[in-house]
Amino acid sequence: MPIYIYWGEDDFAMEKAIANLRNEVLDENWASFNYTTFPPDYPNAVIEALNQAMTPPFGAGGRLVWLMNTNITQQSDSNVLSELQRTLEVIPDNSHLLITSGSKPDERLKSTKHLKKFAKFQEFGLISPWKTDLLLKSVNDAAKSLGIKLAPNCAEFLVEAIGNDTRLLYNELNKLQLYLLSGNQPLTVDTAAQLIQNSTQNSLQLAGAIRIGDTVKALNLVADLIDAAEPSLKIVATLIGQFRTWLWVRIMMETGERSPQVIAQAAEVRNHFRIKYLQQEVQLLSVQQLISCMPILLELEVNLKQGATQTLILQTKIIELCQICQKRRQ
Repeated sequence: MPIYIYWGEDDFAMEKAIANLRNEVLDENWASFNYTTFPPDYPNAVIEALNQAMTPPFGAGGRLVWLMNTNITQQSDSNVLSELQRTLEVIPDNSHLLITSGSKPDERLKSTKHLKKFAKFQEFGLISPWKTDLLLKSVNDAAKSLGIKLAPNCAEFLVEAIGNDTRLLYNELNKLQLYLLSGNQPLTVDTAAQLIQNSTQNSLQLAGAIRIGDTVKALNLVADLIDAAEPSLKIVATLIGQFRTWLWVRIMMETGERSPQVIAQAAEVRNHFRIKYLQQEVQLLSVQQLISCMPILLELEVNLKQGATQTLILQTKIIELCQICQKRRQ
């Protein structure tokens, strides 16, 4: 009775794992009989999926039942719990049940606790943008899997250009792989820069450029975000959230607080291991500088909501923010 719980935000990595599982379990000649999916809008999807998993496979290979994007591990349901308790122990060994969700399972629920007795849980989480070491490893691993040799500094460039978007990383590497088929030369930064046209310059990178007072880079990032059709209010929301986090971390540092757990709680940062990186980021900024940034960001949000010209107001306020963050550096 193999049961799998896949969860997380990295859809691409999860899709690859699902494809591998499908290839392992199913005989392609009998897949149409033994492969069933239950989307979230399917009536009584959980009950139907469990009943289907109870059915032995036809012909060769095993059976795979996929319960897609379900909330079975996030919401309590007595009927579902009863069905889980009744069926999980007696699902045939050659019948495989796959349950996927974008959200982390709630381990307080009885249904999750019962599933943990029988299922293999696997997380497919996006790497946090500040964990550059893990992003570099992801790029190097992906390049190695495709047989692409990376020249010095090329992995760093790909991290900067692509970020933590696994799907985009593989799409770009596949394109670069085709370009390199004519020879066995390593991929250089110059070649990658010419072929990667739509680099994902995200709002967190913009916040980072503002933090160090790099006006030119910040304005270029604004232009890239607008060209990529990134909603302006989404950009501002990210900036407000990032600057608010930096402000709280800086306040806690100046009060002498050293506990990452306490700082994380005050700054509403879920992972206290992130605090070390945040402290390094705000080391050269004062509390007053960060406080001065907040009204400008809120004014920017109001102006956009009132119909101000997107490009002009973004550029104007970004320049003001960079000037504030430059003061200590001059």
